[in-house]
Amino acid sequence: MPICTTSVTAEALAEKFNLVYRGKPGRVIKGIRTLDVATEDDLSFFTVAKYMPQLRQTRAGVVLLTEEDASECPSDVFIVSHPRMAFAQVASWLFQPPEQSKQGIHPSAVVMDGAKVSPEAYVGPNVTIGDNVVVESGVCLMGNISVGFNSVIGAGTLIHPNVTLYSDTKLGKSCVVHSGTVIGADGFGFEPDEKGRWHKVPQIGGVTIGERVEIGSNCSIDRGAVEDTVIEDGVILDNLIQIAHNVRIGAHSAIAGCTGISGSTVIGRHCLVGGGTCIKGHITIADGVHISGMSMVTRSIRKPGVYSSGMPVKEKSLWLKNVTRFHQLDEIARRLKDLESKVIAD
Repeated sequence: MPICTTSVTAEALAEKFNLVYRGKPGRVIKGIRTLDVATEDDLSFFTVAKYMPQLRQTRAGVVLLTEEDASECPSDVFIVSHPRMAFAQVASWLFQPPEQSKQGIHPSAVVMDGAKVSPEAYVGPNVTIGDNVVVESGVCLMGNISVGFNSVIGAGTLIHPNVTLYSDTKLGKSCVVHSGTVIGADGFGFEPDEKGRWHKVPQIGGVTIGERVEIGSNCSIDRGAVEDTVIEDGVILDNLIQIAHNVRIGAHSAIAGCTGISGSTVIGRHCLVGGGTCIKGHITIADGVHISGMSMVTRSIRKPGVYSSGMPVKEKSLWLKNVTRFHQLDEIARRLKDLESKVIAD
């Protein structure tokens, strides 16, 4: 069961987050759980209509919900206009990694003399920090992190264990980077000679990441070939995403897992990219574009809207028939054209 970092009264939460509380005075919240398993010490929330039976039977101490749903709840309530957003804000405050409250440098960490680490930052075990690195106030670097030279980590940023930041990586304020991610590795730049042998093109750019960016686990964000790869403010990246050199992702875009973005592609602001999407290099995607999962994007998208490609799953027998007919389309089209010509001639 998720236990709060600190217990808090319902009235205190209401005051801090401007919530309307209706319930027992002095109720203490010690944890957060779903409607079906919550007890009188827990906070829960309700947003999806199909869970109405759980709401009507919940034993939660307090539930975050809208005014229109309050009459269905047997528990004390917080009235809000957007329960899921309110839940996110409250939970973020109630549950903070204990490392984020620490300060100082672990004895096993290695910090080069030229680095500048704020005394209000935390550098965990086996972290290595290179020359000319700046680690600002409130940064939390958990174990086994490597930070290359000339990098900057903005105030309040949290980096989970086993992350690698190559040289010339700049992370803005209040970012989160999850385990296994590598930022700033060389982009896939090679050139063949006249004999077909590949020669590496030096990747001398860096990576610039804005403020409040969250990067999931096991992502790879390559450094630029000459200019930086750029991820703007407020972008959220799921796990297992490949971002190639010189990509630029606009502010507040969201990209789901297993997406691959080829080099020098520009993605606009407030875009949504579904999981498993492949995006060709050297194209531009406009602001406000939504791309369905498993899509293949091979050309620039100039107008906002929803775009899809691919074939959804079907029963195997039907899928085989459709695939067979797909490969017959050219012949079917030719025969149809011949038939139309004969009808017109007659």
